[in-house]
Amino acid sequence: MVPPARRRGRMKFLTECKADATADLVYRACPMHLLEPMELIKDLKPGQVLEILTDYDGALEDIPAWCAKHGQEFLGISEDACGDCYKLYIKKQSEEKS
Repeated sequence: MVPPARRRGRMKFLTECKADATADLVYRACPMHLLEPMELIKDLKPGQVLEILTDYDGALEDIPAWCAKHGQEFLGISEDACGDCYKLYIKKQSEEKS
C-alpha cells in the first residue's frame, strides 16, 4: 500500500505501462534499488522503458530523484495486483550522465 503522505505528493500513479525490461528488486536491500537499474538502463535505447519491482518504500523518493539527476524520465508508479510491491517506470531519455 502506498503511504498516505506519498499519495498527496507529486507522485504520478499509472494504471498501465508497457516495459521493455524489468528489474526485480523485491526483497533486495538498499542501495540495490539504485545500483541495478543504473546498470540495466545502460542496455536500453532512448525511448525504452525500464520497470522496477520493489518492496522498498524509500524507492518511491529515491528513483524519481535519481531520474532527475541523471536525465531520465520517471513515468510513475503502480502497485501490483496483490499490493506486495511497487512498480516504478523509467523511460530512457539519453545516455547515462555520470
